[in-house]
Amino acid sequence: MIDLKGRPFFLNDQEIDWVKNTLAHLNTEEKIGQLFCMNIKSGTAEEATRIYQVMKPGAVMYRPVKAENALTLTEFLDGCSDIPLLIAANLEKGGNGIVEEGTLLQAPLGIAATDDPSMAEKLGIICAKEGAAVGCNWAFAPIIDIDYNFRNPITNTRTFGSDPKRVKEMGVAYVKAVQSLGLAASIKHFPGDGMDERDQHLVSSINSLSCEEWENTYGAIYKACIEAGALTCMVGHIMQPAWSKRLDPSLKDEDILPASLSKELKVGLLREKLGFNGMIATDATTMAGFTIPMPREKAVPEAIASGADMFLFTKNAGEDFEYMKAGVRNGIITAERLDEAVTRILATKAALKLYRKKERLSVEEAQKIIGCPEHQEWSRECADRSITLVKEEQGVLPISPSRYPKILYYPIESEQGVAYSVKAGVCSHFKQLLEDEGFEVDTFIPPQSFEGQMNPETAITEKYGLIVYLANMSTKSNQTAVRIEWQQPMGANVPSFVNQVPTIFISVENPYHLLDVPRVKTFINAYNSNDHVLNAIIDKLMGRSAFKGTNPVDPFCGKWDTRL
Repeated sequence: MIDLKGRPFFLNDQEIDWVKNTLAHLNTEEKIGQLFCMNIKSGTAEEATRIYQVMKPGAVMYRPVKAENALTLTEFLDGCSDIPLLIAANLEKGGNGIVEEGTLLQAPLGIAATDDPSMAEKLGIICAKEGAAVGCNWAFAPIIDIDYNFRNPITNTRTFGSDPKRVKEMGVAYVKAVQSLGLAASIKHFPGDGMDERDQHLVSSINSLSCEEWENTYGAIYKACIEAGALTCMVGHIMQPAWSKRLDPSLKDEDILPASLSKELKVGLLREKLGFNGMIATDATTMAGFTIPMPREKAVPEAIASGADMFLFTKNAGEDFEYMKAGVRNGIITAERLDEAVTRILATKAALKLYRKKERLSVEEAQKIIGCPEHQEWSRECADRSITLVKEEQGVLPISPSRYPKILYYPIESEQGVAYSVKAGVCSHFKQLLEDEGFEVDTFIPPQSFEGQMNPETAITEKYGLIVYLANMSTKSNQTAVRIEWQQPMGANVPSFVNQVPTIFISVENPYHLLDVPRVKTFINAYNSNDHVLNAIIDKLMGRSAFKGTNPVDPFCGKWDTRL
């Protein structure tokens, strides 16, 4: 039984009647359509029309587009849908998760570096207000993974760090803030990413904790967010072998499945043990962590049969819709399971009051909210409070043109990826900021010679008073590591002058670069690369502002030499 009057729905009699009447008037194909959340990447009506030629989905997800495009799409979808849509976005860092003009407050790890849950509340407020301005009602956030493994290539700055207590406090603060303003939160990625060094986009990854360890860490965080009223939970393509085997002792290793396909984890652990009564959504089913365990024809209906209520994205819309319909016809998804899933989807919509038709904002009205001065001021505040001086060589800071007239600058910037990607041009912008302060800045150019013919060391040690590195290397989908690849010949740009020339290494997107530059004596983490952060870094280097951030993870990566 689904408790529609209890947490997290809290529906009144009128809303329960709407859920039941809506369900009763849906035919089987329409119910199956409600199971799907479709990805609209381009933000165009043409892309949406192609979806509606296949099915009437229950939800869509927007990728960041111009605010005007998002509003036009929302208006178009309103006209296509008999039942109001859940409209989702990755509102993880701010309103920039749905519109290009949106406020980027900070990466979650930067929020954690302030050590202040009220900053996570501000993140939720920005996400809710700027998302709602263009029609969004479902935040694919907060991420309540724990960044236990510094080698994990996807959690990293997307998490609130490695301290379960801090992750819990900030996750709860986000849930309460975003839902108080009318958006559904989605706590993710159950049963918890951050243990494995592998990416669930590329493989079914593993949460390897014992049941007791999991219960005291990830479990406690999920429990707190559930009790805070989280309406939805996103299950990852992540296995939790200890709990799977405890809940079903007959399971062999080869039978263990990721949460997106596991009844033990979704029903036994999430619903029954943790008491989650809300809507369960899979993570993107285009990810290899979902596609590897079984043939897609079987996996598509099995995701719902094993306890998920909503199915995120399709590889081929027509094919996946047919797989789901076949699963219903063949009894893999029973009529009762189908109705239960659709009821929870409709209950989520009812809890958000989506059955009430409301006026959409005009472009002008939306733009007064998106990137507004108050939100930008919060972003500046967060930048100031999050930047962390991890280690410092005494006497190097603060810097000034009078102390260090000539700087040798080493930019390290990775290529842009598909998602969670690095912002291009950050390194060149930062160089300009240094020059604006009056420094003469030369960008390092690797020599083209090898042993015996290299430039003398004095070409650097006698010319430059300071060396500055800026690393702009973000985690992104479909990569297996975030490590610096040094230039030829023979690592020409490694920090080899740390004992001759004061050297400052600044990372704006990844907190773990000390692994590759352990002997750098002054190291700064900034967690993201928006303009507020870059300006704040300059202020702190120049001594106009103190470093206030605290390490939300172990930036020393557990190595002794990184602390030297």
